Amino acid sequence: MVYITGDTHGGWMERLRMESFPEQKELTKEDYVLILGDFGIWDNSKREQYHLDWLEGRTFTTLFVSGNHENYDILDQLPVENWHGGKVNFIRPSVIHLRRGQIFDIEGKSFFAFGGASSHDISAGILELEDPNWKEKKKKLDRCHALYRIHHISWWERELPSEEEMEEGIRNLTERNNRVDYIVAHTPYTSLLEQIDGGYGDYQRDCLTDYLQRVIQRVDYQWFFFGHMHQNVQFYLEKAICVYEQIVRIL
Repeated sequence: MVYITGDTHGGWMERLRMESFPEQKELTKEDYVLILGDFGIWDNSKREQYHLDWLEGRTFTTLFVSGNHENYDILDQLPVENWHGGKVNFIRPSVIHLRRGQIFDIEGKSFFAFGGASSHDISAGILELEDPNWKEKKKKLDRCHALYRIHHISWWERELPSEEEMEEGIRNLTERNNRVDYIVAHTPYTSLLEQIDGGYGDYQRDCLTDYLQRVIQRVDYQWFFFGHMHQNVQFYLEKAICVYEQIVRIL
């Protein structure tokens, strides 16, 4: 079986506890829960490691694509391994990061994974640790409750993909004759973003939404799943589903 849910931001013990997800009683490590970005890899703290160990102890295997709130310094240092036809990082033996542009064969279906998104909560800018005045600037921003992030602490430029990742994704799709069953991402594609955010409000078009627009226009697929917007909405005409706190069985 395969279930999909949205952004968890490290709150796995709330989202995936038995009371919230009783279906896990019947699952094994050959069943999967796929998290659509903003999974919650932040700082390698003892608290985070404890929660990851808790997640590893679930009956199922957890998969995730990256979001905009992930520590890419940590993810990019992990060994790259192959799993079910695509490249992954193992956070734990059964907690697995699906890398961008990869296609995975799971339960007889093919999944094209492409994580990442632009952070929209940075209107006051990004503070750089190399700036000798960054702490003073932080205090001023905190006093006025401004929306800012700190580079390599709470924001990573790798939230958006490299050209190599996007090109590899196109190559992998071409090798599959541009046919997959599911596309799993964190952000929607450009035209769908416009529908959701009313002509781009807090969420802005970027190279990744444009890339995913190219992908859906060239690929034959059944459903496009994404998170990021903190909504549970199905777009029937678009063959797209935005998932947040719901846990939806798709296989």
